[in-house]
Amino acid sequence: MEELQDASIHHMTAKVISAIKTTKSYEPIYKELQRLACSPNVDPIDMRNTLEDAIKGAGLETEIRNIVYNLVRSRLSKPDPTATTKQLSKTTLSDPLGYLKRAGVLWDRRVRKSLNAMCTELKVPLHGQPRISADREDFMAKWNELSNYSMDLANYRPVYAPKDLLEVLLSLKGPAKTTENTDQIPQWEFSHIALPVKNLFELRTHFADLLRGDGYLGMPDLTTQCQRILETRHAPMCQQFLKKGCTPAPYRGALWAAVLDSKLHDYDIEHWQKLRNTVWTTDHIVDKLVFKDIQLTASNDDQYFVFEDVLYQVLLCFSRDTDIGSCVDYEAFPVKGKTYEGPPSGVVPFHGICMFAAPFCYLYDSPVNLYYTFRAFYIRYCHRLTTINTHPQGIVSLCLLFEKLLQTYEPQLWSHFRELQIQPLRVVFKWLMRAFSGHLPPDQLLILWDLILGFDSLEILPLFAIIILSFRKESLMQVASLDNIESILADLSSIKVLPLVQLALSRD
Repeated sequence: MEELQDASIHHMTAKVISAIKTTKSYEPIYKELQRLACSPNVDPIDMRNTLEDAIKGAGLETEIRNIVYNLVRSRLSKPDPTATTKQLSKTTLSDPLGYLKRAGVLWDRRVRKSLNAMCTELKVPLHGQPRISADREDFMAKWNELSNYSMDLANYRPVYAPKDLLEVLLSLKGPAKTTENTDQIPQWEFSHIALPVKNLFELRTHFADLLRGDGYLGMPDLTTQCQRILETRHAPMCQQFLKKGCTPAPYRGALWAAVLDSKLHDYDIEHWQKLRNTVWTTDHIVDKLVFKDIQLTASNDDQYFVFEDVLYQVLLCFSRDTDIGSCVDYEAFPVKGKTYEGPPSGVVPFHGICMFAAPFCYLYDSPVNLYYTFRAFYIRYCHRLTTINTHPQGIVSLCLLFEKLLQTYEPQLWSHFRELQIQPLRVVFKWLMRAFSGHLPPDQLLILWDLILGFDSLEILPLFAIIILSFRKESLMQVASLDNIESILADLSSIKVLPLVQLALSRD
C-alpha cells in the first residue's frame, strides 16, 4: 500500500514539475533559483536546508506554492488532451453524453462558419490585412480615445446572441430509449439530459461559509484582514477571504489577481505591447465586431459607458491573443465535415462579450492589469457560459440545475410557467450566460463574482436566479405572458446579492 502511495505521489510530482515548466513564470523563477544557489547564504555542505531558507527569504516559496495551487485547480484537473481521434471514436460509442459533445463541436463550427460567411459577404479577409498608413497613424493617435475613431459598421452584425445559443440548447435531444414514451417528455425541459447536478443540500454544503455568522478569522476589521492577507501573497487565503462576500472595494482587484494568478510580470507587459502593436498594424474583421458590440451594449449602459475607450483596448487585444485558444477547454468529438478557422484568440465575438470585461473597469486603473485579470476570468469561467459542453459548471449543467431547483422549491411557479407554455429558461438565460453582468448594479455584481471566485463555482448563478424568481413570485403568478414576466424581472437595481443567496441556501 505504501509503495502504491509513494508511486502516486511521485507521479503527481512529476506531473506538476512538467506543468510548471510550460508556464511563462518558469524561466524567471529558475534563473532566480540559480542565483540563490550560488549566493553566499547557501552552504554547499548543507545545500538543502540553506537553499530552502534562501528561497523562503526571497519570497519564492509563496510564488511557487501559488503556481502549484493554480495548476492543480485548472490544468492538472483537466482530462488528458493527448487522446487521439481514434481513441475518442472508441469511447464515444458507449458515451451517454456523446450527443452533447457532438453538439458542442457543431455549435463551435456553426459560429465559425457564420464568421467566415460574413467575411465572404463583405469581401474582407478572415485573417486580416495590413492597415494602410493613414489608418494606422490615426488608430495609434486615438488609442486612448477610440470612441472618437471613425469606423463604418453599418454592414456588420453580431455573429450570434444569447437567444441563438438558447434555441440550440432547447433543441438538444438525447439518445432515444425504447422503453420511454417520448411523447410524454416535454420538448422544453432539460430533465432528459443525464448530467449530474447538485441538489440544495449539496449546494448548502459547498457554500457553507456563507451561512456562518462568525467574522473571518475572528477579526472585526475587514480592511485590516484584507491587508494582512494580501501581504502574505498566498492565493488560497485570498480565495478564502472572498467567500464572505464582503470584500473592501479598494482591495478587490488585488484579491482577484491573486486568486486568478494574473499579477503582472515583465513578460506580461511585453506580451500586451505586442498585442497592441498587432492591433495597430492589422485590420481584422473582429475589430468591427468588437466596436459594434461595445456600441450596442456598454456604450448604452449608464454604469459602463464611461469605460468605452478602455473596453475597446482590452477587447481588441483580447481578439489577437493566441494564448487564449491554448488555455480554453473545448469539447473533443470526432465530427466529419469542413472545419472553419476563427480569430487569432479562437473566440468569435458575440453580442454582449464586452460585458464580461466591463465590470473589471471598476477594479483597475491600468488597462494592462484589467486585461490579464479579465482574460484569466474568461478562460476559467466565462467561456463555459458560451459553449455547449459537458462540464459540471458549463451552461448546460447550469440550465439543468436551474430547472431542477425551480421544480423542487418553487413548484407553483413551475406549474404556472407550464400552463402558460413559457420555458422558464427563456426568462433567466440572459442572466446565466452573462453571469448577470449588465443586469445587476456593478456593486452587487462584483459581490456575486466575489462568490464565484471564492467558491470556484458558477453554480451560484442558477441558485441566485431561483431566489430572484421566488422574491417576485407573487407578481409573476399574476401575469400570463412572456413580455409581462420579463417586465417584472427587468429591473434588478434593488436586488442585494448576499442576503438573497443566504436566504436561498437556508430554505427547507
